[in-house]
Amino acid sequence: MPKIELDKTDRKILAILQTDGRLSNQEVAERVSLSPSPCLRRIKRLEDAGVIRQYVALLAPEKIGLGLLAYVNVRLEKHGDAPGSKSPRADFAGSVDHWQEVVACYAMTGEMDYLLRVHVEDMEHFSRFMMETLLRHPAVLDVKSSFALQRIKDTTALPLV
Repeated sequence: MPKIELDKTDRKILAILQTDGRLSNQEVAERVSLSPSPCLRRIKRLEDAGVIRQYVALLAPEKIGLGLLAYVNVRLEKHGDAPGSKSPRADFAGSVDHWQEVVACYAMTGEMDYLLRVHVEDMEHFSRFMMETLLRHPAVLDVKSSFALQRIKDTTALPLV
């Protein structure tokens, strides 16, 4: 995917929207010293180019009953299935998309194949997810879990260098 060229004003707009995506175009334009029309054109260009992927509301997990955050490393079977059938990786990736507890999944280098970020209510919920869902998946060979004890930094803002 080609990298889009961003000037200083584009970077300012992106920094502002990463902080508060609910600002009106008028407010963003004022903060970057543009009139509303050129500001809106820039934002639209950034959206069309896929730089701005989406606008969301970020929820506080603990406020909605999801008090436990776990990171789970998953190792899959390496052998492929019969020709024409799904590979273990493709099958696993398709399954993860349906597991509500998994809020992020990354294919990784190293010993493990995937890293999952899992939000659950408590240890009992985590145990159910592990025993009834993750460990029952036919491609899963091994898992290693770590639990977040304290949030030190948690941001969605990307560095705009």
